[in-house]
Amino acid sequence: MVLQCVSNMGESLNYKLKITPLANQLAAYSYRSLTILSTQLAFSFSSLENTLCALLCCSTMSAKSAISKEIFAPLDERMLGAVQVKRRTKKKIPFLATGGQGEYLTYICLSVTNKKPTQASITKVKQFEGSTSFVRRSQWMLEQLRQVNGIDPNRDSAEFDLLFENAFDQWVASTASEKCTFFQILHHTCQRYLTDRKPEFINCQSKIMGGNSILHSAADSVTSAVQKASQALNERGERLGRAEEKTEDMKNSAQQFAETAHKLAMKHKC
Repeated sequence: MVLQCVSNMGESLNYKLKITPLANQLAAYSYRSLTILSTQLAFSFSSLENTLCALLCCSTMSAKSAISKEIFAPLDERMLGAVQVKRRTKKKIPFLATGGQGEYLTYICLSVTNKKPTQASITKVKQFEGSTSFVRRSQWMLEQLRQVNGIDPNRDSAEFDLLFENAFDQWVASTASEKCTFFQILHHTCQRYLTDRKPEFINCQSKIMGGNSILHSAADSVTSAVQKASQALNERGERLGRAEEKTEDMKNSAQQFAETAHKLAMKHKC
């Protein structure tokens, strides 16, 4: 009886010893599978996010191109930049003025006239839901702009305020980068076209005001390219000059050799 119990215990122990490695293998395989699956899911979500961002960017660029053609080109104006926005606070509208046309998209656009003297203006453009066309709303001359508030100079923020002589609006751009690009263009335009009273830029990041702006970077790139091209031309000119000198030396040497050979030939002939 005792021997039988011992035998049964041994068989049970052997069975457990056989099962344990198999269970460990299954657990390890499951863990690896879950790890791979989670990595694939993370990559898929990242790809989806990038795709959505790209689609949003393409949609915004297409809208801005359409605004430029529909709103500004017919008036012989050139749109320099635009930013898609929505209000941070709801604007109070008189009861009689409400005749709602539904949801809409809002764009703040910066443009200049093609005719001299050049005049710059800021225009609010809307596109109502269900419509493919754009509508010009409020417009201010750039001289009426008094203050541009970037809200936070220490981080990327989509929020900003625009203060005009007779209006004040609080906006949120579709993205912080779109706001930054618009601010850079706006700041450059103010510096270029306003001579007397320029608007105050407050709470703005240094890259908007200083040498890190896309406009300054583009100018630096052009200057660098011109310098490199000029240097290459100078080096080429120097090489051509040295080649001409060598050619002249070889010509003189050939003439001297010809004269010497002629003298020797005449000497032996005599």
